[in-house]
Amino acid sequence: MSGVSYSINLRHYRRIRNGVVVWLTLVLVGAFLLRIPRIHILEHTARNLYFHVPMWFTLMVAALVSAYHSLRYLQSGDPMRDVRAREAARVGLVFGLLGLFTGIVWARFTWYLGTSLWWNFDPKQSFVLVQLLIYGAYFVLRSAVEDPEKRGRVAAVYNLFACVTMPFLLYVLPRQMESLHPGAEGNPAFSDITHPIMRLVFYPAVMGFIGLFWVLYTQRVRLALLEQRVAHLRAPMLETEP
Repeated sequence: MSGVSYSINLRHYRRIRNGVVVWLTLVLVGAFLLRIPRIHILEHTARNLYFHVPMWFTLMVAALVSAYHSLRYLQSGDPMRDVRAREAARVGLVFGLLGLFTGIVWARFTWYLGTSLWWNFDPKQSFVLVQLLIYGAYFVLRSAVEDPEKRGRVAAVYNLFACVTMPFLLYVLPRQMESLHPGAEGNPAFSDITHPIMRLVFYPAVMGFIGLFWVLYTQRVRLALLEQRVAHLRAPMLETEP
């Protein structure tokens, strides 16, 4: 990986990072303080809309960013593209796990209230879990290949496959099956059961969490490259040791 070069305008980065922090702070204030109408079954748990659903939008954006860099890696062989693809997938997987967790908790205190259930293999939940396992396997695959160039190529091809499965597992297939989730067969879309005032927080929340992804992704890329530079500088020292 020697020869990888990467630079970032720190002033530009800090401005965006600070803007994301302020933006998400306003989103949090609105999410908890803005009055919302009473929604059947959901009641005030409907506020989780501001967190649960944006996690999935962020995961999808992260997957697209990762797949783009994987494609560019296959075209150019630039190791920087592999680093970007890996870190975008890593941060995206974290948002996916948060989306799954917030969904499990939300379901526990709405659909399964009065029961001991936390998981009932709802189609949406199950397909989401499959999608996250696919991305988890991406990192297992990377760790199984030692040669950097071969690892980059194999991981890139698999990453493109993982991205292609996403719209089917997260959207198409669940909507064709009976589910408790809004938008599934027999259920109205969430936009049909939420008050327009909630959208004043929901859409900014989506933008804010995508911005948070960018901040974390950029930090991870910088950290990975710093580690590579340190290893590159230490290599001659290790070679000269008796």
